[in-house]
Amino acid sequence: MMESGVPLCNTCGEQIGLTSNGEVFVACHECNYPICRSCFEYEIKDGRASCIRCATPYDDSSLITDGKADESGGHTTMASHLSKDQDVGLHARNISSVSTADSEYIDEYGNPIWKNRVESWKEKKNKKKKDKSKPVKEVQIPVDQQMEEKGQLAEASQPLSIVAPIPRTQQTSYRIVIIMRLIILGLFIHYRVTHPVDSAYALWLTSVICEIWFAFSWVLDQFPKWSPVNRTTFIDRLSARYEREGEPSQLAAVDFFVSTVDPLKEPPLITANTVLSILAVDYPVDKVSCYVSDDGAAMLTFESLAETAEFSRKWVPFCKKFAIEPRAPEFYFSQKFDYLKDKVQPSFVKERRAMKREYEEYKVRINALVAKAQKTPDEGWTMQDGTPWPGNNTRDHPGMIQVFLGNTGAHDIEGNELPRLVYVSREKRPGYQHHKKAGAENALVRVSAVLTNAPYILNLDCDHYVNNSKAIREAMCFLMDPLVGRDVCYVQFPQRFDGIDKSDRYANRNTVFFDVNMKGLDGIQGPMYVGTGCVFNRQALYGYGPPSLPNATKVSSSHSSCCCCLRKKPAKEKDPAEIYRDAKREDLNAAIFNLREIESYDEYERSLLISQMSFEKTFGMSSVFIESTLMENGGVAESANPSTLIKEAIQVISCSYEEKTAWGKEIGWIYGSVTEDILTGFKMHCRGWRSLYCMPVRPAFKGSAPINLSDRLHQVLRWALGSVEIFLSRHCPLWYGWGGGRLKLLQRLAYVNTIVYPFTSLPLVAYCILPAVCLLTGKFIIPTLSNLASALFLGLFISIISTSVLELRWSGVSIEALWRNEQFWVIGGVSAHLFAVFQGFLKMLAGVDTNFTVTAKAADDTEFGELYMIKWTTVLIPPTTIIIINIVGVVAGFSDALNSGYESWGPLFGKVFFAFWVIVHLYPFLKGLMGRQNRTPTIVVLWSVLLASVFSLVWVKINPFVSKVDPSKLAQGCISIDC
Repeated sequence: MMESGVPLCNTCGEQIGLTSNGEVFVACHECNYPICRSCFEYEIKDGRASCIRCATPYDDSSLITDGKADESGGHTTMASHLSKDQDVGLHARNISSVSTADSEYIDEYGNPIWKNRVESWKEKKNKKKKDKSKPVKEVQIPVDQQMEEKGQLAEASQPLSIVAPIPRTQQTSYRIVIIMRLIILGLFIHYRVTHPVDSAYALWLTSVICEIWFAFSWVLDQFPKWSPVNRTTFIDRLSARYEREGEPSQLAAVDFFVSTVDPLKEPPLITANTVLSILAVDYPVDKVSCYVSDDGAAMLTFESLAETAEFSRKWVPFCKKFAIEPRAPEFYFSQKFDYLKDKVQPSFVKERRAMKREYEEYKVRINALVAKAQKTPDEGWTMQDGTPWPGNNTRDHPGMIQVFLGNTGAHDIEGNELPRLVYVSREKRPGYQHHKKAGAENALVRVSAVLTNAPYILNLDCDHYVNNSKAIREAMCFLMDPLVGRDVCYVQFPQRFDGIDKSDRYANRNTVFFDVNMKGLDGIQGPMYVGTGCVFNRQALYGYGPPSLPNATKVSSSHSSCCCCLRKKPAKEKDPAEIYRDAKREDLNAAIFNLREIESYDEYERSLLISQMSFEKTFGMSSVFIESTLMENGGVAESANPSTLIKEAIQVISCSYEEKTAWGKEIGWIYGSVTEDILTGFKMHCRGWRSLYCMPVRPAFKGSAPINLSDRLHQVLRWALGSVEIFLSRHCPLWYGWGGGRLKLLQRLAYVNTIVYPFTSLPLVAYCILPAVCLLTGKFIIPTLSNLASALFLGLFISIISTSVLELRWSGVSIEALWRNEQFWVIGGVSAHLFAVFQGFLKMLAGVDTNFTVTAKAADDTEFGELYMIKWTTVLIPPTTIIIINIVGVVAGFSDALNSGYESWGPLFGKVFFAFWVIVHLYPFLKGLMGRQNRTPTIVVLWSVLLASVFSLVWVKINPFVSKVDPSKLAQGCISIDC
């Protein structure tokens, strides 16, 4: 552990030590790279005179200090310990820990492994030197080879990723505009509050309340984007460090999770393409395992996966031989491009045509299975051996596991090994709460831990395929970098989608969120977990805290010392608030134990220690799974019996396994909301972890999104409902996690924004109706504008535009995407978010679960036919009502102006401006109601024109909102002019 503020060496994990002056030893004064004197001496003796991290030559003072240390002999070096691979492995193992109370969790992420490899290279060179009889002449290595080896060592020592903040001029301008907008907004709110409209007090009060809420919502959304960053990865350096020719790959293993429920709603062919893209990923075969969760226990999914495993034996070698992208066959063969470009292999054309025929035959077999599954036999499904399918009753069936590929001896057509492919269907029994997707993901965590136990997990939705075969390497540039990955709980990739029309009418791509908001969070504590395309550190899913947490939490306290400081600060007594925070930290990490203590015991003593520490209360009763949580680098024991592991895997997916454990509460995917992704990432950030955002040039994963209006609104409804559930739960960011002090303030603001944004629908609906009410009543929410008010309006308008323009500059988002996002914010706010608020309160407070069903009509058989599909649902009622009211209000306003004279035209423009603001924002919704633009029903147009004309004529003749005229006076007037 770090004591007295002395940091640890990034090479061996020991304390750096002090100089004769009592100061912390510093080898490189340029970057202060933490390296102890022993490792520094070893590097100097080996001829390396520059820093490992920044390549800056060591100065003379460090070299002199090194010489004095050698002469004195008072300090024992680590060279002897590092000379043997066995000693290095033991040393690294003893200093490793996943405990939040211990900061010695050194280099599970690769640093000792890389150090071992460097040492092995040096040993080989030394052996060659010893074998030569004439050391001066015969040990000489060709210059090219020397340069190559030096280049490899230099490449391996370089950082695997860099952080590239946005240009300082853009960032400074952006922050200034944010502050200016905040000041102008405050002055505007002050003006609105201090200048009431007595003639329309109710309308004025409603508008002011709405504007105050909008200002609060803007603050929550804007300030988490205070420090946006971009990250760049170097996968070539990753290969240089962890992959050497002629040596086994040292890259970390990855378990892929693919979840599906209903194969009739989630087509098996789409799921199969996702699986095939995983099996063909550009990563060592023995490091990849794919687990498919069938939560519907469908025989169709099982049989389609068997066909997929067979087809993969031909598809995987084809992908790797010709390095094609993407490696999902459906999307590869549907690409419209010249596939002969940059393909120099003469056999490519022939093999591609043959593979396309194979895939078409494979599709026929899958479609035949789907057609067969349309009607379930009365006696239920039976397998090929005649036995009933165990999952005939989807709500009452045992757990099922089938290993299709991997260690079963399955190879591709070229004789190469294939990644492991495992089918998993967890047990379902009546009376148990299964927690939908979150429960299925937790079952996969346990199954994978028993069978493969990779240190990293990547989860994908069944319709999100791997679009970039090197995506895993991109993530490993963060997770396996000893300088970056120690405190990283997950690496999140942005979601990209296929099949969306060019105009993106309903903002399905979510470009503003993924390219603006997530980049902003990456500069604080990390992006949120968005449910798919995320590479997890398995230890973080187990509820463990980050290894350097004690250093991070003590920086703000008065008795601590920063690792960058050279002298220890005097200790002070803890105040009651700090004692309370420390107690909270212990409560949050009750399930975390020091592996360094456990490693020194034999198997019997270890089992007793595990029992004593009550691992069963946290992880369940499986001893095999508990033992897997103690393996620092993952993997299963070589002596493990495969049949025993399968039985153990069946046990950990039983429906009663999670009872009286911490699953879903503190470890794994967290239960309590339909948006379990937000909760899971939030809990990790509360423990002190940080996440990273990876945006490769070629999108890592691509999926499908609902592009018609009704499906899009129901998707947004589900997300908003999950946010309301979190708001009403104990995990609400407004009050959860304050005791630990590990969640940064801006990060908390971002999480607060994710759970309160549905409530913006209430003031938004009111604000969208106000313009129509003003037009119908002849009243207005703003009095006559003074010079100050005009300046505030103009300043606020300019600041809004400036903020948007600067965000466009540093994010690269297009103006069209920003406008579509703004439009759908209004559309979703007055429809799906509004229903989510009421549904959430009914569900959480009254226990009433309300579902809004969707009835679909047939879609066109064109590329974007689904876009014009009309599905009637209750979610469409509020926005339809609002747009009709505003259209009627505009017609009524112009009619009243024509009837009243030119004096009424001035106030009319202000009212009509706000009404048109509402109509323009709801225009995509109006197009969605009408369907295809050139197929708008004629009857709709005729009725619209007729109703508008009739209403206008009636409004001119009889205006119910104007003051009543005395009939007697009207009669006298008529008599006087002889009418």
